[in-house]
Amino acid sequence: MATTDSADAAERELREQLAGLATEARRDDLADIDRMGTEAIVQAMNTEDATVPAAVAKAAPAVAAAIDALTARMRRGGRLIYAGAGTAGRMGVLDASECPPTFNTDPGQVVGLIAGGPGAIREAVEGAEDDAGAAAADLASIGLNPEDTVVGISASGRTPYAVGAVRHARAAGALTVGVSCNPGSPLGTAAEHAVEVDTGPELIAGSTRLKAGTAQKLVLNMISTVTMVRLGKTYGNLMVDLRSTNEKLRARSRRIVEMATGAGEEAVDGALAGTGGDVKAAILTLLGGVGAEEAARLLAESGGRLRDAVDAARADQARPSPPPRRTTP
Repeated sequence: MATTDSADAAERELREQLAGLATEARRDDLADIDRMGTEAIVQAMNTEDATVPAAVAKAAPAVAAAIDALTARMRRGGRLIYAGAGTAGRMGVLDASECPPTFNTDPGQVVGLIAGGPGAIREAVEGAEDDAGAAAADLASIGLNPEDTVVGISASGRTPYAVGAVRHARAAGALTVGVSCNPGSPLGTAAEHAVEVDTGPELIAGSTRLKAGTAQKLVLNMISTVTMVRLGKTYGNLMVDLRSTNEKLRARSRRIVEMATGAGEEAVDGALAGTGGDVKAAILTLLGGVGAEEAARLLAESGGRLRDAVDAARADQARPSPPPRRTTP
């Protein structure tokens, strides 16, 4: 009986928590949405979705601060680790999965953890999101260290798995970020950097994969993309640190070298062939007037940042040659 009473009290408390969340509120003006025509529903949904970028823009300073702190950790070898449950967890896994082919990161450099394990990506694992202890175990299994950054993701900002991940990571000395869609959330309070995007009630009450999901995806795109820009994975706005693993990416590599250098097709193909298909090195050989071996050395010395390597190569070329030694007659 005592166990039942305790469970009932916990459920009442959870209902009260959800009732106080903007993302769980019901829109009275959309109460008859099931009576509307299909196009009218589509238009209503599109109108709601259009409010998301403005909500994300208000959180831009918090996102930028989190990125700067994250970048400093990653330059010292730290990892970016997403942790979430359900839709939020899947978005973290998706963003992490896209980094190796897009930015040529090591698969272990950006990691996505989802409550319930990899199987939860395809099918819901009941009860997994309520297990805060599982988050700590998942982080321990990948060797969490103080140079890592853990980004907890939760639309409500109360999901025990995401909050547990952030609390465990912060206690271990890692940098912590909380991404949620309700101001003043437990997740935001637990994290050093709270990114709280106030998206308000959803078109369909009880489905936070809509506006809240879109907002979280936009924020994760910002976190991974801008961090990679800061780490030198781009040259200007060109994605130069990519892997040519298929025909599309090989064609894209040629286009990027062409756009970065203005060189002709023959020169681009020669540069890529001479550097084993390395886009950064190929650009450096063309812009810096150096060979493949020198390009590799300059890139290594600049930490892989192409902009710095090009500047170094040009500075070497601009440096006057020492005068010839006089020989004694």
